[in-house]
Amino acid sequence: MNDPKFIQLNIEVLASDATDEELDRWTHQLLVELREMDIESAELTKRESAREGSNADPTVTGSIMISTLPHLLPAIVTLIQAWTMRVPGRMVKFKGQGIEFEGSTEALQKLLATLDKGKKKNGGTHHRLAGDSTTDAPPPKK
Repeated sequence: MNDPKFIQLNIEVLASDATDEELDRWTHQLLVELREMDIESAELTKRESAREGSNADPTVTGSIMISTLPHLLPAIVTLIQAWTMRVPGRMVKFKGQGIEFEGSTEALQKLLATLDKGKKKNGGTHHRLAGDSTTDAPPPKK
């Protein structure tokens, strides 16, 4: 989907002490919740090149690709924040058009606050953000 109205965002589920099976289960749980939202699409991320005839699973463990309208990003971040808080140690990594984030629930709260401030300040939704539990996200570039 390359419609300019939509943004593509990769969401990666992380946990330092989780097994691949746990990451896979958590990823599928998050995928179900994302699909309940009014977003264009949410799919497990596929490997770019799978060898022909290979029996290997083509999906990337812990990774979801979504396509959505920019104004839905705060709601998506809120959903993911609630989802990460249900199990201690879960984290997410976002990467996509104008957004980069990897960190804890606390850092995700800062991201949400920054997105909300940016939306109120200039009506824009294009931000390049990074955060972790010890640093604030930088302000949007003008």
